Amino acid sequence: MKRRTFRAEGAHVGRALVEAVAAELALPVADVRRLVDVGAVYVAGRRARDGAVKLLATQVVTVVLEEAGQSPLEASKPAAPMRVLFEDADVIAVDKPAGLNAQPTEGRVGGSLVDLVSEHLGRQAGLVHRLDRETSGVTVFGKTPAATSALAEAFREGTARKRYLAATGPGLPAGGTVDLPLSKDPSRPGRWRATRAANGVPAWTDYRTLFAGEAFSLVELLPRTGRTHQLRAHLTALEHPILGDSRYGGAGSAGGLLAPRCLLHAHALELGHPRTGRPLRLEAPVPEDLRAFFESAGVRVPEGSIVASDAP
Repeated sequence: MKRRTFRAEGAHVGRALVEAVAAELALPVADVRRLVDVGAVYVAGRRARDGAVKLLATQVVTVVLEEAGQSPLEASKPAAPMRVLFEDADVIAVDKPAGLNAQPTEGRVGGSLVDLVSEHLGRQAGLVHRLDRETSGVTVFGKTPAATSALAEAFREGTARKRYLAATGPGLPAGGTVDLPLSKDPSRPGRWRATRAANGVPAWTDYRTLFAGEAFSLVELLPRTGRTHQLRAHLTALEHPILGDSRYGGAGSAGGLLAPRCLLHAHALELGHPRTGRPLRLEAPVPEDLRAFFESAGVRVPEGSIVASDAP
């Protein structure tokens, strides 16, 4: 992340935020207003909401200029629009596009799924769980505090069943369970490692290989836990990182097909309705980039209920 920080002193004191930032960074005032609008400007550690606010002496101003190689001013909309999969008085489920943050980041580059759903609802959506930026698929939100709490408990207690689909390198084993604990990789910031050699958090992933060809494999993943980067780290531990996952060493193409992003898709989710308790099954269609691998392999996308695994 690239940022600039300065302290309000001298001519900056009593000046409007946008004017002070424009002068300090030699940027057009219009660009600074846009930086404020996308949430990339902070005053005293808090996101600035008003570009006209007057700066006080010694206040620290931070401006996020770049995040993940992208400027907030160049942020683009997701490649695909947000699709609503289900909605009632308590719950809304959407199909998260790849390339969209689940929630606001410090620089708010490209907005977030929370922002889009909240805009759709006209009020703040209740965040329950998160998918990585490049992961697509089913994401559920609560529309009331009670619904958000109940949904979050289902994920916390492991009663929410999840099915993911992914493409990996060739020769993936037929199936099994990866139960390696996860811990932050001290040698690679932002990456997690799956190993028993460190004091990691417990993590379990059941998997079933749908196709194992000479160029690539397709796999169904049924996580019992929901740790950060769990599926990506567990597949890397099997020496078959997800195609397009540059952070974990996944190739960007296979079998003549391009993997333009980490080809991981949250395909289906099953849990009880937070108010009625009735079964709720949600499914997001496989996006074109991953579907191309299924079509090339001549393999059908899994259908039907998610088969629960025995508790570890």
